[in-house]
Amino acid sequence: MPQKLVIEAINDALREEMRRDETVFCIGQDIGAGGGVFLVTQGLQNEFGPDRVIDSPLAESAIIGVSIGAAANGMRPVAEMQFFDYILPAMEQIANEAAKMRWRSFNTWGVPMVMRAPTGGGVTGGIYHSQSLEAMFTNIPGLKVVLPATPYDAKGLLKAAIRDPDPVLYLEHKKTYRSIRGEVPDGDYVVPIGKAEVKRTGNNLTIVTWGLMVHYALDAAAQLEQEGISIEVVDLRTLLPVDNETILESVKKTGKALVVYEANRTGGFGGEIASTIAEFAFEHLDGPVTRLASPDIPAMPWNHPQEAFFMLSPEKIAAAARKLAAY
Repeated sequence: MPQKLVIEAINDALREEMRRDETVFCIGQDIGAGGGVFLVTQGLQNEFGPDRVIDSPLAESAIIGVSIGAAANGMRPVAEMQFFDYILPAMEQIANEAAKMRWRSFNTWGVPMVMRAPTGGGVTGGIYHSQSLEAMFTNIPGLKVVLPATPYDAKGLLKAAIRDPDPVLYLEHKKTYRSIRGEVPDGDYVVPIGKAEVKRTGNNLTIVTWGLMVHYALDAAAQLEQEGISIEVVDLRTLLPVDNETILESVKKTGKALVVYEANRTGGFGGEIASTIAEFAFEHLDGPVTRLASPDIPAMPWNHPQEAFFMLSPEKIAAAARKLAAY
């Protein structure tokens, strides 16, 4: 099975879906000849032309608004936000139009569209190019929110998102683009939206996480294995709808839960996971449900020392897991 980077897996998914379905098109700033700010869409306009790989004006609300209209009329747009931070001008369109279209039209209209956005820090992007805002969108019924961590999941989840009958926010951790490589099948496949995966089995403690933090958690688990602490790592992959069954099954087995997320601690989606564990697995717990997240300051300092202070790391995760395991 060939090895691919995350960025290559995403490009392959877009290319294959555009070949499979003529209603699929991409729209965003500089995604055509430029291939996008991270080169995710590199080469697509050469193959499919400017009518299916559309360079838009610098207007996020317009990108999403046009995509909603196209989706409601039989197309399947894939709208790119240059950075997740830039999606906020489109919140009105996303929350009050795309997410509510099926509900308010009494199931007459669907909006089969994907919104791609690079998220997360650790690449010296500074305050406006590093935020993890996923919790805002998990509070919008009618959306699906996915955040793959591996090349296999990135390709399979994007294909599933494009084929989904409703709007999907597809988040790509920018630090994984060229740092994470893994096996990706050549053939067509999808990863089901709404299904978590146990990336590592263990017996002493469960780490629940997503995105880049999956890899940091796996590194921490490998460190702790040398100390005799067995860690199970659950990769949510989908935040909305969330796979509570897999989370609770793991926590009931290990008896301890550490929820790790890159976003600010207060209001982060990890709080929802922690509350679910406390409510439905309380009698199985051998310690407090614990969260490890970034501090409650605006993300993110540009300089390396302050960025490192803000960002989580395998060492920070290992320290939190070690403390909880000893409880």
